[in-house]
Amino acid sequence: MNAAAQPRGLAFDPLLACAMIVLAALGAVMVGSASITIADQKTGEPLYYLIRHLAALAIGGGAVALALAIPSELWHRLHWLLLVGALGLLVAVLLPGVGRTVNGATRWIDLGPLDFQASEPARLCLLLYIASYAVRRGDELAASLKGLAKPMALVVLAAGLLLLEPDYGSTVVLLVTSLGILFVAGARLRDFGLAVVLGGIALGVLAVASPYRLERLMQFLNPWADAYGGGFQLTQSLIAIGRGEWLGVGLGESVQKLFYLPEAHTDFVFAVLVEELGFAGATLVVVLFGVIVYRALALGREALRSGLPFQGLVCYGIGLMLGFEAFVNIGVNAGMLPTKGLPLPLISYGRSSTIVTLFVLGLLLRIHHELHGDQRRMVQRGHVR
Repeated sequence: MNAAAQPRGLAFDPLLACAMIVLAALGAVMVGSASITIADQKTGEPLYYLIRHLAALAIGGGAVALALAIPSELWHRLHWLLLVGALGLLVAVLLPGVGRTVNGATRWIDLGPLDFQASEPARLCLLLYIASYAVRRGDELAASLKGLAKPMALVVLAAGLLLLEPDYGSTVVLLVTSLGILFVAGARLRDFGLAVVLGGIALGVLAVASPYRLERLMQFLNPWADAYGGGFQLTQSLIAIGRGEWLGVGLGESVQKLFYLPEAHTDFVFAVLVEELGFAGATLVVVLFGVIVYRALALGREALRSGLPFQGLVCYGIGLMLGFEAFVNIGVNAGMLPTKGLPLPLISYGRSSTIVTLFVLGLLLRIHHELHGDQRRMVQRGHVR
């Protein structure tokens, strides 16, 4: 297609934008419903968490606009700054007086009236860096184990910092996303297989070596054996899902959110959603996430075929990251996976997660625009190899 025939203005991806908006709106409704009782008890303000979540959505809207305004090629050029920023955030959160500890985990950087979870922007920066590395060192990546080992060494360093917080869930997401990008970029199958085996062994050892993680694993296998103790959270989630049946008990009518289900507005908001909206609501959420993952992978394939490898790998990485996070959270709520501290993107209460998720979706919209809009020639002309 020549420049004259290319569409002017913003080339929008309506399917991706629609899925993003509906998930964000549904998330706001569910955060309000799931948190109203606990917010009233803790703060005396029933809408406390909803207001903060809406503020995060507003900031996230600005993040979408920012991602749309910046040429994606700039992130490729800033690869070292992204790496330094990611590692700097993960180190800073561990410093006394900087990181804030909640429930035994030091994951938040306290900036007075504002705080944010360091792992969220750090994982995004690492995703962009890995994609950039794979483009710059593609020949080495495809030719030797060393080409795969060098970026994975940095990922392991970041994973070690995450485990010091501790944040096992983010560690797993980081490893899965990084390996996925490097595999798509052309890493040799035997090198990739070796990395997967070593990573799986390491994560398995970490899971059973830590007493509280091992306890979670045992509770997952039979939560009803200690339904009022260690298995309480999961059994209450299963009860909520079971009560939902086909169409749910009605919006706002959940019983499990009334101090039965811990973390009802964060990690287990999906269980409340199913209780109130039933199988129909659960299906809608799964379909919407499926649309986002499908569009991300389709854009990634299109970008690679169009000679934009960095943009293609970023799309693949985003699709894998969001799809994996949604899969794990829903699996935990449904009792199919051990409990992990991963939010459901755009649905769970979590300001850092919401803002970063909207930013990465803005990146997808930007890449779609560069593939289909009048910016494509400029991007290709300035492409770094």
